[in-house]
Amino acid sequence: MARPKVVIIGGGFAGLNVAKGLSSANADILMIDRTNHHLFQPLLYQVATATLSPRDIAAPLRSILREQKNLKIEMAEVASIDKTQRAIHLSDGTTRDYDHLVVAVGSRHSYFGHPEWEAIAPGLKTLQDAVRIREKILSSLEIAERVADKEDQRQYLTYVIVGGGPTGVEMAGAIAEIAKKSIKDEFRTFDISETRIILVEGAPRVLMPYPESLSAIAKDNLEEMGVEVRLNSIVTDIQPDGIQIGDEWIATKTIVWAAGNMASPMLKTLGVPVDRIGRVEVAPDLTIPGYPEIMVIGDCSMSIDLKTKAPLPGIGPVAMQQGHYAARALTLRLSNKKVPPFEYFDKGTMATIGHGRAVASVFGLQFSGLIAWILWSIIHVAYLVGFRNKVVVMLEWAWSMISTKRSVRLIAHSKN
Repeated sequence: MARPKVVIIGGGFAGLNVAKGLSSANADILMIDRTNHHLFQPLLYQVATATLSPRDIAAPLRSILREQKNLKIEMAEVASIDKTQRAIHLSDGTTRDYDHLVVAVGSRHSYFGHPEWEAIAPGLKTLQDAVRIREKILSSLEIAERVADKEDQRQYLTYVIVGGGPTGVEMAGAIAEIAKKSIKDEFRTFDISETRIILVEGAPRVLMPYPESLSAIAKDNLEEMGVEVRLNSIVTDIQPDGIQIGDEWIATKTIVWAAGNMASPMLKTLGVPVDRIGRVEVAPDLTIPGYPEIMVIGDCSMSIDLKTKAPLPGIGPVAMQQGHYAARALTLRLSNKKVPPFEYFDKGTMATIGHGRAVASVFGLQFSGLIAWILWSIIHVAYLVGFRNKVVVMLEWAWSMISTKRSVRLIAHSKN
């Protein structure tokens, strides 16, 4: 008798944990991902701001799962899913069938109806995004060094980050550290005091999901670092030479987008209800109603917290817990056993603002400053994949703390 075929689409936090959890399952497992690596997204901003290199936060999926004999990996892009025929159509025209399917395709940035802004204001979701932003930041400094006109120079020394969530706050703090510390005494035609970092948020405070007290601390920390924090501010236009914020035009050549997420358009091919950002609405066991063989998990899933009755956020801890749960649920289904609903265990949230500066809410307790930063560092290193990456990241952080320098300030391309 043929073994059941389980297909996992996506090798991020959710998909990887599903695969690992099925290592001893009596099934043939296929993982499909558009890249060949697992990416630790929470540290992408450190690649974008020249602290870490891409290889420090990524690892080949084949290397991670090489011991798993019941699993095969294919690097491919999924074009559509036919749930009635249990068929997955790839972009190259080929098809893969399944008995059980786990969709964990993550999300991309949303430009709220202005896709043309992406070419000017890149978001931060992939290694390519991070390297592009890093080179844009570093190139702006190099161009400013040789621009004679002060007004033109000011454009290249102005950095605007759109979005005051964790990614935006972390990016703003890191760029401030580059501008105010890392490049000190290295350029001759401008002074570091001429650099300008602006964080734009449409809500009344940064880090909206966090307790108000921590949001206030984060804002104060950013302003102490020289970041201009604009709250209740809406971006209405973005052009290659600047950004319109309300009634104010700010001339800048460097804009980073961290304002919103959108699920993969491929999910629409499932033909099931989705929420306003394209996430699939799932049952308490993370399946599509009427199709118990399909689970949708991670950032592309709109699932409800059984305790709070609120939608679960698209963050790493949710994706990891849903991945573990999906593996257990599939194991039970393969044995024709009842599957309990998914219950999320909220351990807390945290965000770093700069070296020695962070905010954290853990098990109902609030921390800020150095203690929060140490907690943030320990947890992030613990969840990194690979011993080499853990060691290198700790060493890079130590060097950056001691020297205030950034180790990966290389520009590989001539254009920004």
